[in-house]
Amino acid sequence: MSPADLPKGGSGYDLSLACAVLAGSGEVPQTALGGTVLLGELALDGRIRPVRGVLPGLLAARRAGLTRAVVPVETLREAALVDGVESRGAGRLSDVLCWLRGEEGTLVEPGPPGEAGREDAADLADVVGQPEARWALEVAAAGGHHLLLVGPPGTGKTMLARRLPGLLPPLSSEQALEVTAVHSVAGLLTADAPLVSTPPFVAPHHTASVSALVGGGPGLARPGAISAAHQGVLFLDEVCEYGPRHLEALRTAVEEGEIRLARRDGVVRYPARFQLVMAANPCPCAPPRDIDCSCAPGQRRRYFSRLSGPLLDRIDLVARMRPITAMGSADAGPPESTAVVSARVADARARAERRWRGRGWRTNVEVPGPVLRRDFELPRSATALLDRGLAAGVVSARGADRCLRVAWTISDLAGCGRPGHDHVAAALAFRDRRTA
Repeated sequence: MSPADLPKGGSGYDLSLACAVLAGSGEVPQTALGGTVLLGELALDGRIRPVRGVLPGLLAARRAGLTRAVVPVETLREAALVDGVESRGAGRLSDVLCWLRGEEGTLVEPGPPGEAGREDAADLADVVGQPEARWALEVAAAGGHHLLLVGPPGTGKTMLARRLPGLLPPLSSEQALEVTAVHSVAGLLTADAPLVSTPPFVAPHHTASVSALVGGGPGLARPGAISAAHQGVLFLDEVCEYGPRHLEALRTAVEEGEIRLARRDGVVRYPARFQLVMAANPCPCAPPRDIDCSCAPGQRRRYFSRLSGPLLDRIDLVARMRPITAMGSADAGPPESTAVVSARVADARARAERRWRGRGWRTNVEVPGPVLRRDFELPRSATALLDRGLAAGVVSARGADRCLRVAWTISDLAGCGRPGHDHVAAALAFRDRRTA
């Protein structure tokens, strides 16, 4: 069990320990164990039970030079995702021992890997009205920006949030393996479709604990909801009902794209590069129309002030949801579908990727502010409104950088080479907290 100074724990070592003991006692030959990794939990009757973390375990084994693997049958499709490692599945310890003795056909060959497909039911055409919020959702999808939706219940905040993954492009092969590895450690994969090839959508309830949100547990911490949403969307509905500790725990992950958790057995780092979408009511009573609100002004301020300034400063887009006054209009055409909007999003993302490809970035939200200000400086005529906002204290330095990123995204959606005054003004308007 090398290296000896690395703490090891968990039932996933059962199969390897059993085979090592039997090989050391001469019950089975040792030759077949060379270059082989064995993962699985042993039941008292000899059955091999599935364990978490098979995919990241085999990725680490491949980096260590191992070329073969024996895993529980239930996780064989997951193991087959790792190229360069010949994986076999076993249902019982006796099957593995027969294989070690050279008997062919005792282990299961992997089948074609399945993929978790994208849900087709959630279409953007189902959302009635809300042109401003639909536009904000499109900008968020095109640039990877964080979004806050504010409005009374029943106006479509959750519907819009659930349709954001449909606007995002499928994950690349590298991203899919990274997301699948996190889901494997968290125990979220299914046996029939282990590969996560589309952006995940994670929506924890506001009663979830801090550990469930950011990760935790005894020994080595396990991934939480924010890591399960890596390369996808984390949706916090009724965000003002979350506790302050929950929301403040998100700040590091939103800024850095990863979470670091220190527990008894060591410190782990999990990726957490997600798009944060929050939905909130404007006040506790939340009537369909603001004119019917029975809350005192101080009560409204206290309710929405549960979202701290530092957290709101990291939100790129704030959109107000309007009350629905009619289920349809004879003058307006049918709402655009997900397919139509996702095509525009794909074009905008392609422009951004071509612009940043040489620097290793894919979307506008990944670009550091100093690079935008130094290497892609906009003329004073375009940033004059943003400069006045900085001078008046309306926007912080971090907020100004985020405004520039949003302006580049709006410019990409419009097909322009560089943002102009109107694009910067629209980006600054998205950050106006009075919209909320």
